[in-house]
Amino acid sequence: QVQLVESGGGLVQAGGSLRLSCAASGSLFIINTMAWYRQAPGKQRELVAVITVGGSTNYADSVKGRFTISRDNAKNTVYLQMNSLKPEDTAVYYCNADLRKTPYGMDYWGKGTLVTVSS
Repeated sequence: QVQLVESGGGLVQAGGSLRLSCAASGSLFIINTMAWYRQAPGKQRELVAVITVGGSTNYADSVKGRFTISRDNAKNTVYLQMNSLKPEDTAVYYCNADLRKTPYGMDYWGKGTLVTVSS
């Protein structure tokens, strides 16, 4: 069973930084794409950043230049460095592992970690 466990959320003042981590375990196959999503109260879940096993990245326009996604393939861990945080970054952040093109045939989600940015 594939499991994703996020950590690193918390309360921070506007302008501050946080680093999220997501450790994946249990996969028998390489996780080609890992991503961070977020869901703010009353809003739909949205993609924040994505990274492939080769290191290619893509970001939502709202976080470009402030957030950096990275991964350690040996540890099956993905990170999200969040700088210059804004109150509108407040959300539950979810880790995603795309295993749809493997025999698992689906993607997996962590339970989420809450990030609160105070003004």
